[in-house]
Amino acid sequence: MYTTITIKTNKVLRDEAKAVADKLGVPLTTVINAYLAEFIRERRFSVSLEPAPSKKKIKLWESISSELDKSDKSNKEKNRAKISNTGFSDADKLISHLKI
Repeated sequence: MYTTITIKTNKVLRDEAKAVADKLGVPLTTVINAYLAEFIRERRFSVSLEPAPSKKKIKLWESISSELDKSDKSNKEKNRAKISNTGFSDADKLISHLKI
């Protein structure tokens, strides 16, 4: 047997929760029923707001990461060129050059 519960909640909160549930492929009713079942089973509830980066921040981080990857690749190529241009034919000449 099913019944209907009427609750008051912020429209934006409801809409965002519905959007997340839709992305997960479940109806919002299923999410709410799961929370109610957990509440009954555990005899407690907890509130946890895990920080999550915004889409704007993720895009910024990806941009920065891409720039660093390009810079790192460029630096590696420059270092390889420097090493190959020195013409060390054996380790002794390299160690001598490094003054070790």
